[in-house]
Amino acid sequence: MSVDPVPGLDPGNLRELLERERPGLVNGPLEVRLIEGGRSNLTYDITDGTGRWVVRRPPLGHVLATAHDMRREYRVISALHPTPVPVPRPLLLCADEDAAGSVTGAPFYVMEYVAGTPYRTAAQLSGLGPERTRAVLLGLVDALVDLHAVTPEAVGLGDFGRPEGFLDRQVRRWGKQLAASRSRPLDGIDELQAVLGRALPRSPAPAIVHGDFRLDNVLVGPDDRITAVLDWEMSTLGDPLTDLGLLAVYSRPLGVPGAPVGDLATAPGHPSVDELVERYATRSGRDTSAISWYTAFAWFKLAVILEGVHYRYTLGRTVGPGFERIGGLVPVLVERGLNTLRKG
Repeated sequence: MSVDPVPGLDPGNLRELLERERPGLVNGPLEVRLIEGGRSNLTYDITDGTGRWVVRRPPLGHVLATAHDMRREYRVISALHPTPVPVPRPLLLCADEDAAGSVTGAPFYVMEYVAGTPYRTAAQLSGLGPERTRAVLLGLVDALVDLHAVTPEAVGLGDFGRPEGFLDRQVRRWGKQLAASRSRPLDGIDELQAVLGRALPRSPAPAIVHGDFRLDNVLVGPDDRITAVLDWEMSTLGDPLTDLGLLAVYSRPLGVPGAPVGDLATAPGHPSVDELVERYATRSGRDTSAISWYTAFAWFKLAVILEGVHYRYTLGRTVGPGFERIGGLVPVLVERGLNTLRKG
């Protein structure tokens, strides 16, 4: 770790802020490490040699007006911390322009450090063996059930989103995202969006939706239990089965060798999608008969996200290996979505 300023965070100024706002929390100079693996907001591991914390802030280049994002994440973990949903304990939100500017140049919040492993590849997961891998994935479903069992009004999140018309807005929203990054013909993607829009299922009662619920967005303890659900930047109130549909997508092997996206579903012992959906249905009591629509929507959403990455790659705005292969994956995802709808 470093005591010198790292990109996006000044340890000395952070220490001064914490000493002022949370007296007694820190007891010495802070060392900082940027945690790799996040898609959007930046995450830092902070320690004074005795205690350990985590800081979250928007991506570099964002302006202070994005304070809403940090307030939203901080609000949801603050609401969920007293519930059975495993989230880190929130400690401090700094959305004030003057105070945040000297520390990160953007709004941020501090939360407790939670020990655990983020499993991001099949190779990592395979090290557990089939039985433990199965236990981890079933526990992941149970954590999702716990999240969706929370009554939003009971934890002060009754106004956290607009559940009415949620699915229609989601399809249109991701359609707009696609339009903003179109740079080439994409066979089938307009058909996929159109069919999704025409066949909207009837949503169950609204719940707190994570928005990107998958194994590499949680931490797993040595006992194979979920110790923390992370990355709440896309959370809202809406149709809980959208979380299940996305989990179903990430629980199917993509079948594309060398694909620069997660291959967790290929790990020995990983439960089938049908088993995961059945566990969710049994434990939550929700009707999952329309899971094909939610899974197809998740394929569409992921295709749009990767097409955006491909578009930025063609403009020279990506850094690192693997981006040159992203574009070839998008047609595969579109076809998966269409096939899912056809099979029903």
